[in-house]
Amino acid sequence: MSRTEKLFRCSPEDVFRVLGDGWSYAAWVVGASRIRDVDLTWPAKDSEIHHSVGSWPFLLDDTTTVADIDAPRSIKLRARAWPFGEAEVTLKCEPAGVGMTRVTMLEHSASGPARLLPQMLVDPVLHARNVESLRRLAYLAQRGGDESSRPSGEE
Repeated sequence: MSRTEKLFRCSPEDVFRVLGDGWSYAAWVVGASRIRDVDLTWPAKDSEIHHSVGSWPFLLDDTTTVADIDAPRSIKLRARAWPFGEAEVTLKCEPAGVGMTRVTMLEHSASGPARLLPQMLVDPVLHARNVESLRRLAYLAQRGGDESSRPSGEE
């Protein structure tokens, strides 16, 4: 399982403000190229984002489903990208001092052909991608708070 952490200069509620906007998904998830639709109940359990991954002309249309949510502490997503498979992604938000939140992203292949790849090869790739995803999420979450907030250099 890939584990990536970053310290954000905002509250867990600020992070969940972004996570609760399904239309922002492509702005922070590396690999998501566009959002086609978002269930009106997003981010309720079992609600979906209909997204595309890849780059034109190689786009795959699929969905991400909320498997579990405990806002503003955690959300577990089931991200599909068939024919490659499905990933389970959990984002956890923990207060880390005044105005700070430690965000931890856990990801692993849950089903499909990608699950057959050796973890020692997959985890470094997922970690690199998720470092950038958390950097983007931090920009969006911190934007809602203090205008002088800047993303932390920590990972």
